[in-house]
Amino acid sequence: MEKILLVDDSDVHLLIAENILKAKYEITSAKSGKDALTLLSKGFVPNLILLDVLMPEMDGWETYNKIKGISLLRNVPIAFLTSLDGVREKLYASRIGAADLITKPYEGADLLSRVEKMINKTE
Repeated sequence: MEKILLVDDSDVHLLIAENILKAKYEITSAKSGKDALTLLSKGFVPNLILLDVLMPEMDGWETYNKIKGISLLRNVPIAFLTSLDGVREKLYASRIGAADLITKPYEGADLLSRVEKMINKTE
């Protein structure tokens, strides 16, 4: 079963995404970029990382850059799950090489479909 790391400071958003994805994927959650990096630095290698942008301390953009700096994780796709829906965010996500930018709130079927595509690209 493929592993997904969900990173979001909101319990509600973590629960929603986890409930949508847990039937098909093994889900691990982190409440901050710092927690995610701690987990990843211990050798955890997910098949996909879903990352919130707006988080305290370390936002998703900074977390993304730190994760991509870890050689073992360089090829792990990272998608942003965010309430930011501006063209600037979409262009930036694309420019830095994010696998996707999924806007909250999202439909469960859409999230599942997009996650499946990202995971299948890496196989």
